[in-house]
Amino acid sequence: LEGRFERHLRNVTLIIGPRTGIKDRDLSTLSMLISQRGIIFLTDTHVSVDPTADEIAEMTVLAAEEIQRFGIEPKAALLSHSDFGSRDSPSALKMRQAAAILARIAPELQCDGEMHADSALSEHLRQRVYPHSRLKGEANLLVFPNLDSANITLTALRAMMDALHVGPILLGTDKPAHILTPSVTS
Repeated sequence: LEGRFERHLRNVTLIIGPRTGIKDRDLSTLSMLISQRGIIFLTDTHVSVDPTADEIAEMTVLAAEEIQRFGIEPKAALLSHSDFGSRDSPSALKMRQAAAILARIAPELQCDGEMHADSALSEHLRQRVYPHSRLKGEANLLVFPNLDSANITLTALRAMMDALHVGPILLGTDKPAHILTPSVTS
C-alpha cells in the first residue's frame, strides 16, 4: 500500500487485524537505517503517538523479534532525556517503568533504560554512568517515548548519515503488511 499512512493503517487493522494477544492500539512500526556506520533500528516511528509503559514494552519485544528475523541480536535502549534516574519527569518514569516490565517479561533480551541516546550508542559512556547496565556493547534498537521523538530522529539520522531507510515495518499484525511512505525508493 502507498499513500496516507493513517488511512492505510486503519485498512490493515480492519482487513488483516492484529496478531492474537495484540490490541489494535498496540500496533507499532520498526524502521531500519543502513549506513556506512552500520545498521540501527528505531521504534515506534509511525504509529504510537504517546504509548504507555506497557505498550512500549510490548513494541520492544515485537521489534526485537523482527530484528532476530534479520539474523541480528537485538540490543535495546529505552531512550529518554533522563539517564538512569537522573530525572523524574512523566516521560522518564514511563521509560523506566517500561524497562522494569521488560526485565520481567523478556529477561533474555539485552535491554536497559531509561538512558540518553549517547549512552545507548557508547558502551564506554554507559558503563561510566551506570556500570550495572544489562545492555552490553552498542545498542542497535532505539526505543522512543513517543512518536515525535522517534520520527524526528529517524528523518534527521536518515538525512545526516545518507542512510537507506528500510520500513516502516508494521509490527503486531496477524499477517505481514507494509505501508509504503512517500519517500520510498525502488
